[in-house]
Amino acid sequence: MNEARHHVVVVGAGFGGLEFTRALAGAPVRITMIDKRNHHLFQPLLYQVATTALATSEVAWPIRHLLRKRKDVTTLLANVTGVDRAGKRVLLDDGSAVAYDTLLLATGARHAYFGHDEWEPFAPGLKTLEDATTIRRRILLAFEQAEREADPAKRQALLTIAIVGGGPTGVELAGTIVELAHDTLRGEFRNIDTRQTRVVLIEAGDRILANFAPKLSDYANKALERLGVTVELGRAVTRCDAEGVVFGDKQLAARTILWAAGVAASPAAEWLGAKADRAGRVLVEPDLSVRGSPEIFVIGDAAHVLRPDGRPVPGVAPSAKQEGRHVAATIKARL
Repeated sequence: MNEARHHVVVVGAGFGGLEFTRALAGAPVRITMIDKRNHHLFQPLLYQVATTALATSEVAWPIRHLLRKRKDVTTLLANVTGVDRAGKRVLLDDGSAVAYDTLLLATGARHAYFGHDEWEPFAPGLKTLEDATTIRRRILLAFEQAEREADPAKRQALLTIAIVGGGPTGVELAGTIVELAHDTLRGEFRNIDTRQTRVVLIEAGDRILANFAPKLSDYANKALERLGVTVELGRAVTRCDAEGVVFGDKQLAARTILWAAGVAASPAAEWLGAKADRAGRVLVEPDLSVRGSPEIFVIGDAAHVLRPDGRPVPGVAPSAKQEGRHVAATIKARL
């Protein structure tokens, strides 16, 4: 490979990073793809892994396999710890560094507990394959423990699942967990009736799916209630522990709590020393570059991008892919 070629480093093999790499095919560059995991994750279906509907292999694909025909791409499994903007290097956790001519950060988002990180052990979020398998194990073990529990109150707590956050992830989890309990597992236990499982969706706002039109939120709310989900609105969670959750003036005994209430951007802004919004997303220029460093771009959930109407671009896969294509076109034009 020609080492003199313009070197593009991509951090993050999610939707945005892979689409950028695909769109840059044929350009006179060499590309290094860095990710802390060896697989690309189809995150929109992660909730189905968490609720036993899909196997992990159905939503995760090896990055090397996806890029096997791209001889211009080198894939590295590594943890990024920072970016040396002056030296144009990506810093790795083993003390080494990867030099770049152009850098794309497509590092996604992580859970946000609104200053209560101590809740995470009791209320896992759903962002990674490991998260999904953890949630699946907790749900299934709760049923197994309920099968052996003689105390009615403790049994009901084991059969109560609280989901914090009424966004798309929370709504998807609530619906599929009800289906799991009421249909999939029906008749498989002898001492409990899984149809007695109580799924409670807790949303601090006045409606679920707040980013959707009100009539769609109302439709989803009614659909969940028809399935048997209890939807609690207008009260924020103030405590999560091994016994359950407290929201407003209500206390809910639940042995399984799932967190779907908020996300924060990856540490990209910290790596760059760049300005960020309240969620930690980098405030990028209109061409998605970083102010003062036109050779650095940030896309996807790690970037704060505004639409023409002034509203932020939603953190969904199509947006990240479009941004990836846009940056690829920008680099091609520069070259």
